[in-house]
Amino acid sequence: MKQVVLASGNAGKLKEFGQRLAPLGIELVPQNQFVTEEVEETGLSFVENAIIKARHAAAASGMPSLADDSGLEVDALGGAPGIYSARYAGSTLNGQAKDAANSAQLIADLEHIPMSQRTARFQCVLVYMRHATDPTPLICQAAWEGLIMDGVQGEHGFGYDPIFQVLEKGCRAAQLTPTQKIAISHRGKALAKLQRALAEA
Repeated sequence: MKQVVLASGNAGKLKEFGQRLAPLGIELVPQNQFVTEEVEETGLSFVENAIIKARHAAAASGMPSLADDSGLEVDALGGAPGIYSARYAGSTLNGQAKDAANSAQLIADLEHIPMSQRTARFQCVLVYMRHATDPTPLICQAAWEGLIMDGVQGEHGFGYDPIFQVLEKGCRAAQLTPTQKIAISHRGKALAKLQRALAEA
């Protein structure tokens, strides 16, 4: 198995990504084996932030790295919260409290926007870097279209999933099982692209 460092300490991502890449002979290891603090995301786009994270992990480990950056774009808000999705309501909260505050802030900001104009999409960018100075990292991007609804529904997922209406399913992202979600989500589609690209490489 070829070891690749995942530029995240998220156990869920490690398991999800690891299962998808194992058939390609890739074993993912978490970056907290090599770094004590996550790198500051100073980019102005999902692509820039994913590259920053991948380069940091590759430099710290001396291994190939994989990073993702994702978030929610709402058309009526000019693409916000975008790269600030995780800290839209501020950065002092964590976990479910942070998720709830972010969703409440977004609903409040869309209070006077008709439902038909609340189009939005989750974006995911994956960056695979062969080494820290890789001039041509592999970049895979995918989106997941939906609408932002008032009120939360569903017991699964995290982040904005309880207020994100999935167009092709007619339900909230948080009402999908993990297996259903990964098959159609932005992250699932980006991972499928990465699998194909790595297999071809």
